[in-house]
Amino acid sequence: MRQPDAPGRRAAVFVGHDIYRRAAYGTMHPLAIPRVESVVDLCHVLDWFGSGEYRTSPQASEAELAGFHDAAYVRALREAAHAGRVDHATRERYGIGTMENPVFPGLFERAATSVGGSILAAEIALSGSIAFHPAGGTHHGRRDRASGFCYFNDPVFAIRRLHQGGCQRVFYVDLDAHHGDGVEIAFAADARVHTLSIHEAGRWPYTGDLADTAGGRACNLPVPRDFADAELRILLEDVVLPLAERLAPDALVLTCGGDALAGDPLTRMALSNVALWDAVEALVPLAPRVVVLGGGGYNPWTLTRYWTGLWARLSGRTIPDGLSDAAQQVLRQLHCELVEEEDVRDEWLTTLADAPNDAPARAQIAALRDQARARLRLAPRGTPVARHAPGEARAADDGAAAVTPEDRGGCTQ
Repeated sequence: MRQPDAPGRRAAVFVGHDIYRRAAYGTMHPLAIPRVESVVDLCHVLDWFGSGEYRTSPQASEAELAGFHDAAYVRALREAAHAGRVDHATRERYGIGTMENPVFPGLFERAATSVGGSILAAEIALSGSIAFHPAGGTHHGRRDRASGFCYFNDPVFAIRRLHQGGCQRVFYVDLDAHHGDGVEIAFAADARVHTLSIHEAGRWPYTGDLADTAGGRACNLPVPRDFADAELRILLEDVVLPLAERLAPDALVLTCGGDALAGDPLTRMALSNVALWDAVEALVPLAPRVVVLGGGGYNPWTLTRYWTGLWARLSGRTIPDGLSDAAQQVLRQLHCELVEEEDVRDEWLTTLADAPNDAPARAQIAALRDQARARLRLAPRGTPVARHAPGEARAADDGAAAVTPEDRGGCTQ
């Protein structure tokens, strides 16, 4: 059921493509599981795509890809994908053809489609709608090599397209369990972009320490194992939202990996999907242009439920208490070599919303918050922070009256 549209609420658009239904990554790779396609199937069963709400992603051209990535790397990836193999020199130079970043049929087209989808998502955001592109979020990709299952870096292209549309203050927030290193590095010298990453401490790529500030343009919040809902709320309320309010971004790009959820086989964070939905909903109103991307996530049941429910929140739909037989069947057909059959929980098959993780917040989270606030020189806690209805963009004159669109380099589209 669709909730009544509130005044000023923005429309939402889902960006997808059938290319994600093709087998990819080979066998025993963490990404060789149903992901975006199962979200699309579940949304169709729930009748959650209205007229104009689903857009098919284009494939980025080689010329577009070379706008950020090294042209020689783009050619090497295309040639390796089409040949189905790489030589030793190419593997060593570009990081492709490894167990981490394997070569498989359709690799180049799939990776280029992810970039094309993020470019389209930015264009949708520039038009005033919220764009949701779950196949995006390949945040580890480097300019001249593959890294961390990521061949290209599609969030970079979303931000670049927002810049081309006139946005001069972009806030990139990464809620994936792994540090968004590739995006931080790509914009480390660009004053128009600020990045913030909440990620599991001591987890690959072993970057993103609290002291890593990229010259004042990055905020990194490495959190301990078993990071729970109340702890996310502390960092959100006391660090992320105040920073966003101070930056007054004219565009927001979010990476929402599902590997921060309890039950993911590659990480040890313990968030509920409801806590992550709430975090995204709190952030979305803080900028007039919003792109929401996917990211990691290696448990197909928790990931499908998370991204499907996130689409519901973004598009103003009511999440049901239970799922119909047809919706449950979508979840029952999922599979994953990394999750034992006996570990598949009943609620992963019958509901969308997780039960909250009610574990109390630990002292080390308060310490992390206080250190981050001190580094950022945020106003004392208790300073009012503006709140807006989900999906409603902040008006140009509320909460940041001293910062005009001209001062901020506002979007021209």
